[in-house]
Amino acid sequence: MTDKAGAQFGVAGMGVMGAALALNIADHGFRVTVWDRHPERVDEMHKKHGHPEIKGTASLEEFVQRLERPRRVLLMVTAGAAVDQMMERLFPLLSPGDVIMDAGNSWFLDTRRREELCKSKGLHFLGIGVSGGEEGARHGPSIMPGGPPEAYALVRPVLEAIAARTEAGLCVTHVGPDGAGHFVKMVHNGIEYADMQLLAETYDVLRRGLGLSASALADLFSKWNEGIAESFLLETTIQVLRKKDPETGKPLVDMVLDKAGQKGTGKWTVQVALDLGVPVPSIASALDARNLSSMKDERVAASAKLKGPTEALSAEEKAQLAQWAHDALYAARVVTYAQGMRLIQTASTEYKWNISLAEMARIWRGGCIIRAKLLTPLRESFEKQPNLPNLMVSDAFAPVLEKLAPSWRKLVGVAAKAGIPVPVFGASLAYLDSYRSPELPQNLTQAQRDAFGAHTYQRRDKPDAGFVHTEWNK
Repeated sequence: MTDKAGAQFGVAGMGVMGAALALNIADHGFRVTVWDRHPERVDEMHKKHGHPEIKGTASLEEFVQRLERPRRVLLMVTAGAAVDQMMERLFPLLSPGDVIMDAGNSWFLDTRRREELCKSKGLHFLGIGVSGGEEGARHGPSIMPGGPPEAYALVRPVLEAIAARTEAGLCVTHVGPDGAGHFVKMVHNGIEYADMQLLAETYDVLRRGLGLSASALADLFSKWNEGIAESFLLETTIQVLRKKDPETGKPLVDMVLDKAGQKGTGKWTVQVALDLGVPVPSIASALDARNLSSMKDERVAASAKLKGPTEALSAEEKAQLAQWAHDALYAARVVTYAQGMRLIQTASTEYKWNISLAEMARIWRGGCIIRAKLLTPLRESFEKQPNLPNLMVSDAFAPVLEKLAPSWRKLVGVAAKAGIPVPVFGASLAYLDSYRSPELPQNLTQAQRDAFGAHTYQRRDKPDAGFVHTEWNK
């Protein structure tokens, strides 16, 4: 058994995030041992940062031997097969009661499987969502751990020490059993996709509709960031718009090719939403927008054949467009969060996770990428009504959406008039209008299904009488 001079925490994987987390943990007085399958990464981290509480190891065996029991091992490796491979290598080296933590963006069903596997070997397993990028990992991320409560208790002092802090407390909480933490992090990233796309659409409408430069947009967004629209992503957008290209002197954003990448969590969010029957059109439209952006050559060729509108915006539209965009941005964000929270709520019921949506809003208020001022009334809404079916009908947001919807409709209309695509603004507005409509045209859809496929339907005047079929062509 390792003596008490051993390491209190181990981090395997010295990429950007792994190194940042190791340094953060060491900064808070914990003795840390680190390892990477590429030894030069450990050497590079030591040369660059040289922390007295961090000791590198040449082998995985030495890495484990340095740890005090129960051993606490954090994996910061690429999601997927690499996690399973690392676990297989660790199993012969660990002892019952030790804890393996996966802090990558893993698929939540993989996390559930891994937790069961570890349990069969007498080990604990935690799937931990970590948000905030390199800066957050280094100085205070939002942390979403899922797994057995007894396993969380063993690592809680470390996670609480390194988490971001806000007026509402530490940005970490035990999310729930098995895959709950990774599921919540996945949905967080899905919301992030939509929020980023909303900012891109706002930028595009004001750039093309009003001819605003990157600098002028940065000034406008800075004013917005002092009010209800305040968020980390808006702040980041301002920084991006102000950055100059050292080669040309132009705004660097204007030199960036309009093709956005993705790592998969947005796609997973849409896939699992389909599986659970939860509509997330804002997130799905943001994913589609990235996929369309990758078709650069086709879009350039199509622009020569598919001509857009030529009608200019009116003087009134130009005068009001910035305010409409501001109001639409906030309202569409609320609707996007509503979809994400509904998805978490549904999965929590399906998998018996008992996730607190108020707690998720609280720990997202600092450290994470989607932190924003609106998370405070969002948290208060779910504290007041834990089983609130949809954020849009809360006392905090229903009147706000009613007030801002006219501006939102104006923005979408002007964008359509000008031929400027606003897929997430449009999809979010359609979600709002669909949810608030007591009558939808799916009576026709269901009648069509019965007409060509005998799928049956319920009568409006006798909904409890069961399903019936009609011979529509007779």
